[in-house]
Amino acid sequence: MLTCPLCTAMLANADNGMVCPSGHRFDRARQGYLNLLPVQHKNSREPGDNQAMVEARRDFLNEGHYAPVAQRLAELAAERWPRRWLDIGCGEGYYTEQIAQALPRADGYALDISREAVKRACKRAPSVHWLVASMARVPLADASCQFLTSVFSPLDWAEAKRLLAPGGGLMRVGPTRGHLMELRERLYDEVRDYVDDKHLLQVPEGMQHAHHETLTFKLKLIDAQSRANLLAMTPHGWRASAERRAAVIEQPQPLVVTVSMRYDYFVRQD
Repeated sequence: MLTCPLCTAMLANADNGMVCPSGHRFDRARQGYLNLLPVQHKNSREPGDNQAMVEARRDFLNEGHYAPVAQRLAELAAERWPRRWLDIGCGEGYYTEQIAQALPRADGYALDISREAVKRACKRAPSVHWLVASMARVPLADASCQFLTSVFSPLDWAEAKRLLAPGGGLMRVGPTRGHLMELRERLYDEVRDYVDDKHLLQVPEGMQHAHHETLTFKLKLIDAQSRANLLAMTPHGWRASAERRAAVIEQPQPLVVTVSMRYDYFVRQD
């Protein structure tokens, strides 16, 4: 089902990699992933999250702070029972691993533009096809997937629709306006409000909004390193001042924050 990122022809297995009929070859890294992000499709030398950001997110998620978010995503995936699924913007693979466990008989793919993230993701679920690739040029065939996920990730809606078979769907998971509100109030003099359903205006014709729900719970971060990791894996890690960040990390009392996520499911109709 993989396609060449240079000419879009189908890829076939060849030794320790894949090759297309035109001779474009892509070797598999020793960690197990395929790098299908040609240099001409990069906007920087190492696009996506760097090593420090990836490791902060990995350490934070491995502590189980967002386990309810992943658990609910896995439950929603299991309800759909797709034959083939793709996690777009998989990062270091925390949510992908939960999906793979919920869909043991399905053919799973996951991609991210960050090589550092995918290198670490490979260790989580060897059965998944891990890819370094562009979210705007996903190297999979048209209508090849029955289920897509996008968790905290930018999304090319036209590309998502292209990948979905008719009747297949996309599960998008993202924060509501109340997410981490207590932290944002500590970091900024004025907390900017935002519309958490603005993505609904971007949905292309032929995709129906079939399901919506919100998951909200409180998180208590006792350890200073956990607070530092949370900051490092969010935009607040560089938007807020160094003084405000340090005050949050070094505070003697636990940090209690609200986690609030919305799950939206869109089904391709045509």
